[in-house]
Amino acid sequence: MGARRVFFYVQHLLGIGHLARASRIASALAAGGYEVTVVTGGSPVPGFPGSDVKHVALPPVLAGDKGFTGLADGEGNPVSEDFKQKRRDLLIEAFLACNPDIVIFEAFPFGRRQMRFELMPLLEVIEKQDPRPLVAASLRDILQERTKPGRAEETLDVVRAHFDLVLVHGDPAFARLEETYPYSAEIKDKIVYTGLVAGNAPEPPAERFDVLVSAGGGAVGKELIGAALQAAGLLASDLKWCLITGPNLPQNDYDAFAAAAPANVHLFRFRKDFASLLSGTRLSVSQAGYNTVCDIFRAGCASLLIPFVAGGETEQSTRAARLEKLGLAGVLPEAEVTPERLARDIEAMLERPRPDIPPLDLDGATKTAEILDRHARA
Repeated sequence: MGARRVFFYVQHLLGIGHLARASRIASALAAGGYEVTVVTGGSPVPGFPGSDVKHVALPPVLAGDKGFTGLADGEGNPVSEDFKQKRRDLLIEAFLACNPDIVIFEAFPFGRRQMRFELMPLLEVIEKQDPRPLVAASLRDILQERTKPGRAEETLDVVRAHFDLVLVHGDPAFARLEETYPYSAEIKDKIVYTGLVAGNAPEPPAERFDVLVSAGGGAVGKELIGAALQAAGLLASDLKWCLITGPNLPQNDYDAFAAAAPANVHLFRFRKDFASLLSGTRLSVSQAGYNTVCDIFRAGCASLLIPFVAGGETEQSTRAARLEKLGLAGVLPEAEVTPERLARDIEAMLERPRPDIPPLDLDGATKTAEILDRHARA
């Protein structure tokens, strides 16, 4: 009998957090002896998924705007029915070629509702397989609030009809699914907490900074980096700053920032040793995405969080507020970011003692692989 097979669907629309988390889980499954096929449907991201899995890239779709109200193709045009049909056919073809023992849907049906055009037909094909594979949803610990009537009920119907497991990638001591999904009690027999999917413990840092500002790939990157550059000029000149702009900042903006940076400010587009740098910094300034917060937990550093809120997003604000309440972070609303306010908040955070990070479970990738293996063999 050959190796058991996993089919993992991941659709990132704006940032790459979902893809990064899924890639860690896919690599843990591969390390456990599974043949893993990761199907991605967003714009290509170098290094994701890892080289230890098979990768099928569907024609990419992106969020039509920051509010996720529509879908665009790789050229920015609204997707057509023909485009959707092509993706649907390619997805089902990839599933049949894989012939998996386990199928994982990242976010769906709790998110990625825009992809129902291809995922509901795939679920129908899965139901006809004999033997039918194990079907699991892969979720972050805090969900986006659903304001439209009927959406939570619709999700419940799909889970009941098609899903065996709901993998919550969190530690229930920090966040529980019922806090952001109202029908959790109805599916409690399917819910399993895996722990947070954090990266490995970082290597000792090659450099040490007082303040590390990371913009990620988000929409507020330019504003945050610009404000941080000016904030550095308002504070003591012996503070050592690291500013990571992310890959999406236009080159002319990067060049202008580089020209304006004083000697104590070090500017980078990207640092592959980001997690390591965090472990040696006094204060991290960043958005409040899942992966960044996992890195902060692992590093044990102080953090000032600026939650992403475009398009009515609530997930980062919920996470940041929880961390602030636990005394693990400061929070600065995106709309209130000015050089002066940022400088004041950074100065205040630097005066606070290093936070006492609680002993949260950060081994979610390995535990997810173990949970799936156990259920698939049951």
